[in-house]
Amino acid sequence: MTTDTVMKSGVGVNLANCRLRYLSSPTTLFENLNIQLPTGQWTCILGRSGCGKTSLLRLLAGLIDDEVQWQGQLTTNNDQQLSSQVAYMAQQDLLFPWLNVLDNVCFSIKISKGKPNTDDKRRALELLEHVGLSDYVNAFPDSLSGGMRQRVALARTLMQDKPVVLMDEPFSALDAVTRHKLQNLAAQLLKNKTVLLITHDPQEALRLGHQILLMTSAPAVMQHLPVPSATTPRQFDAELAGLQQNIIERLEQDYV
Repeated sequence: MTTDTVMKSGVGVNLANCRLRYLSSPTTLFENLNIQLPTGQWTCILGRSGCGKTSLLRLLAGLIDDEVQWQGQLTTNNDQQLSSQVAYMAQQDLLFPWLNVLDNVCFSIKISKGKPNTDDKRRALELLEHVGLSDYVNAFPDSLSGGMRQRVALARTLMQDKPVVLMDEPFSALDAVTRHKLQNLAAQLLKNKTVLLITHDPQEALRLGHQILLMTSAPAVMQHLPVPSATTPRQFDAELAGLQQNIIERLEQDYV
């Protein structure tokens, strides 16, 4: 970011002794689950489909509905309610097709305080410059590639300027090269934010994570995995290759 834009730094998050179950299911999804999200770091969670990763994100985002029962302690190190400090980036870009790129990025401002002012638009334009879309501010989503749409979604997430960012496989539908570029961009632009990234890709977790967790199912258990020594975003080298193989073997055990 330029010196004109000061982004909020992350806050630490702690979920303790969490028990969660869906009323429609006889199975308890979480039982005495504990997780800490260190301040200003990326936590990456891997795990098979259905183990509870997205349910965890929804819990942290304050999106749990009446069909879910949960107990536990959810706290932050600034003693403020977590749900008011969270931005959410989903697997789908969720852009509004009738709004151009600039208006999509400014949409959260419109919802929170009404029509964006001059400073809001200046900041949105600055973010679009950072994600390489300065020439597309008036374009509509249907004219953009998948990678460009996700860059708009990233700019929209940054526009909210929340200290905690929850990401639910935001790059999974992209080709390998575009995914790699967006991982690098996200690591740069979300520096000092507290990020929780859900992913099925061990390499993505190893490139971006300061803390890497494996979630196993029924009920969910968190296992801490080794983290590479290099700074993020990491290049794929022999160390990452060995750790990736280890993660794949652990994931396979949960499919037996």
